Amino acid sequence: MSRVLVVGAGVGGLAAAMRLQAMGHQVTVLEQAREIGGKLGVVELDGFRFDTGPSLLTMPHVLEELFASAGTSVHDVLSLRRLPSAARYRFPDGTELDMPGTLADIPAALDRALGPGRGAQWSALSDRARTIWEVTHGPFLESPMRLRTMIGGVIKPSDVRAVAPWHTLRGLGRRYLRDPRLTMLLDRYATYTGSDPRRAPAALASIPWTEQAWGSWYVHGGLGRIAEALRDRLLELGGVIETDTGVVELTTNARGHITGAVLADGSVATADLVVANADARQVYERLVRTPATRRAAARLRRATPSLSGFVILLALDDPPADTPHHRVLFAEDYDAEFDAVFGFRGPMRPVARPTVYVSAPDDPEIVPGPGTGAWFVLVNAPRHDPVRGMDWDAPGLADDYADLVLRVMAERGLEVRPRVRHRSIITPADLERRTCTPGGCIYGSSSNGPRAAFLRPANTSPVPGLFLVGGSAHPGGGLPLVMLSARIVAGLIGPAA
Repeated sequence: MSRVLVVGAGVGGLAAAMRLQAMGHQVTVLEQAREIGGKLGVVELDGFRFDTGPSLLTMPHVLEELFASAGTSVHDVLSLRRLPSAARYRFPDGTELDMPGTLADIPAALDRALGPGRGAQWSALSDRARTIWEVTHGPFLESPMRLRTMIGGVIKPSDVRAVAPWHTLRGLGRRYLRDPRLTMLLDRYATYTGSDPRRAPAALASIPWTEQAWGSWYVHGGLGRIAEALRDRLLELGGVIETDTGVVELTTNARGHITGAVLADGSVATADLVVANADARQVYERLVRTPATRRAAARLRRATPSLSGFVILLALDDPPADTPHHRVLFAEDYDAEFDAVFGFRGPMRPVARPTVYVSAPDDPEIVPGPGTGAWFVLVNAPRHDPVRGMDWDAPGLADDYADLVLRVMAERGLEVRPRVRHRSIITPADLERRTCTPGGCIYGSSSNGPRAAFLRPANTSPVPGLFLVGGSAHPGGGLPLVMLSARIVAGLIGPAA
C-alpha cells in the first residue's frame, strides 16, 4: 500500500483521491481552505446557496464512470436533471435563441430564431466537430500527454485535415457559418477554455458538439454537491481529508524522489507519492524547486494565461417570470471584449460592454422560499495583475463594475436591480486568494495558439513520484476534463501493490 498525499481538494484532487483510495492506496487530502471544492465553490448566505464555479454539467457519462470506479452509482448520491434548453442567447440585434438541449432539435430551432438555412450551416459545422471529437478525444483528452500518443492519434492525412491544426476556431467557423450570430455562438465556446476564438485552435469546435450531443445537466442542490459527494465517498472508503492545512513545500530525497510535504504549521507529512491539485505554475515555482521544475516553470511562462471572471451573486425577490436556467447576453463587439480581457490592443482592462452569462436555477433547494432566486452572473474579465496595471483590489472598482454589469443587463432586457435583496462580488483577485490561482486565471493557461496544448503541463512531472491533476494540467479545465485528468493520473499510478 502506498501513502499518497493529494494537495488540494478541488474536483480534480477529490476525484483522483477517490480513485486511488478505491485502488488500495492510503490517501490523505490536504486543503488550505476551510471548505472543499476549489473553483467549484459554494457560498451560502441568508438562506441562498450559490455555486461560484461551473453551473452546468456536460458529458455526464464521465461523472458516472468516476463513481463506478469507486464501487457506487452516481445516481445513488446525486440527482441529475437534463435541461430541456441549454441556454437562451440574446444577440446584439435583439434576436433571441432558445438552444434546445437535444442535438436533433437544434437545426429547426436555429431556422425559427435566426432564419431559414441557419440550421443547415450549424449542422455542417457540427458534423465536422463530431469528426474532430472522434479523432482527438482518445489520444488528446483521455490519454497521458505524450507526443507519440498525440501524433499517433491523428496520423492519417484525413484525420489531420479534420483537426486542421493550421486553423483557429474563428477561422473554422468562417468555412461553415455565414450568419455573424452563428459565428458569435461558436466564439463563445473558446471562453470555455479561457481563450480567444481568434487564436484558439479549430479543435475546440468539439466543445459545442459534446455539449449538444450529451446535453446540459444540472445537479439538484447545485453543482457544489458533486464535490460533497466525492468527499463523502472518499471518506467511506477510508480516505482522509484535512482542511485548513496549507502546504508550503514539497520535499524530495537525495535521489530527487518526492517524499512528502511541509505544512504551514511547520509539521511534515510523509508520502510515497504526491498528487498536486494546485496551479501547475505555483507547484513548479513555489512548492518544489529543482532544475527540472525551474525549466518547467519557464515553459509555463511562455503560455498565455487564461482569462478570468468577474462574478456577481444576486439574491432576488420575485425574480422575472419565464427565466431560463442559463442565459447569455452577447456583447455588441465581441472582438473588443477579447482585446480588453487579454490586452491585445492596449492594456488589460475590464470590458466596457461585456457579454453577460446568467445562471438562474429553478431549484427550491438553493433558495429560502418561494418567490426568491439565487442568480449567478459572470462576465469575462482580465486576470488580476497589478504589475501590469490590472488591479482588481483598487478601491471602488469592484462595486462600480458590478453596477455597470447590472446596467448592461437592464439595457439588454434583463432588469433585476429593483429585485435585489443583496449581492456578493467575486473578483479575479478574490479568486486568486481563494484558490491560490495566479491572477485568478480560471483555466491556468489559455488555448491561444497552435502550440498551446503542448505548453500545458503533463500529468507526470519532472520530479519522480509527483503528479499533476486539475484544470491547469492536461487535458485542461472544465468539469469533464478535470475528471478525465484524475482518471489519467490514477492510471499512471496504478493499483496498490
